Amino acid sequence: MIGKRLKLSRTAAGLSLRGLQQKIGSLVTAQAIGKYERNESTPGSSVLLALAEALAVPVDYLLSDGELVLEGVDFRKPALTRRKEEARVQALVLGFLERYLTVESVLGLPGERWDRPRDAPFPVRSIADADHAARAVRSHWGLGLDPIPDFVELLEERGIKVLAADLRRIGGLTARVRRPGKDPVPVIVVNESEWGERQRFTLAHELGHLVMHVAPAIDAERAAHRFAGALLMPAESLWAAVGRNRSSVSRGELLELKKLYGVSVQAIAYRCRDLGIFGDRLFRTLFRQFSKAGWRTAPYREPFALPPVRPRRFERLCYRALAEGAVSESKAAELLGVPVHDLKVRMSGRALN
Repeated sequence: MIGKRLKLSRTAAGLSLRGLQQKIGSLVTAQAIGKYERNESTPGSSVLLALAEALAVPVDYLLSDGELVLEGVDFRKPALTRRKEEARVQALVLGFLERYLTVESVLGLPGERWDRPRDAPFPVRSIADADHAARAVRSHWGLGLDPIPDFVELLEERGIKVLAADLRRIGGLTARVRRPGKDPVPVIVVNESEWGERQRFTLAHELGHLVMHVAPAIDAERAAHRFAGALLMPAESLWAAVGRNRSSVSRGELLELKKLYGVSVQAIAYRCRDLGIFGDRLFRTLFRQFSKAGWRTAPYREPFALPPVRPRRFERLCYRALAEGAVSESKAAELLGVPVHDLKVRMSGRALN
């Protein structure tokens, strides 16, 4: 029965029933497609092929039964984000995780387990507790006090799946994907169109949601922001770099700190205020300067903007599975969502971006 996969693929493509009808040249009506999705009827072979082509998925994918369930979804989004957009993003995440877990399975990798820090989720009864949670994560993962050069690679090494996708109005999300009889798999998704420093902060913010249990009286988003700042800019490291009390700071110094920690100058200013390094007067002065420079409005580009992050582990695993004969060329191309010719080009090393 194709209902679940068909609806998931249509939602991921951002198509309405009528939109899908038009994309297949009205071979069948929107009402008929709705019946397929409810498993009230089954499409013929010609319609099935047309649906698969319109949705850019293999026929075999539509005919197989999906077992993944997305739970604990937490969106970082504007208040007016539509439910339709949320559903599209959730469908993208499920499709990605299904492919990711498939390639891990054929390689015999224990992909459903992650290195959860000891004592997580950490209770947060005050905003300051978010700093304690960040220190505990750094301690458990052996990170010391140094800046984290590749945050995506760190998360994936610890068993957290990371996806950069077209989220449009959504900044990021964290969720767990459950399979029958197995532990849930944590996943963090960032907006592929944002600058690298904003993506890094979003990744740390969403990790905060995964590892903290925030009391109802505390603003969970504010706590996740505080966690992200503390994780990316440990207090001891920032005190050594900036000092413990400043009455002024130059734009050049802030930009050098940005290069060091891989975060925006605005995130640095917030963290310095949280630690008492910057007082309220200096903080307000800086943000007036940031606004005047245009850094607080879209597209939020500051000097020395970092390139967008690109999670690479899934792609590496697909290449490995193909090289070891665990999957065919056509299956590897399907997993990566590229034509077979493009896969061959990538495998030859002629295209590395």
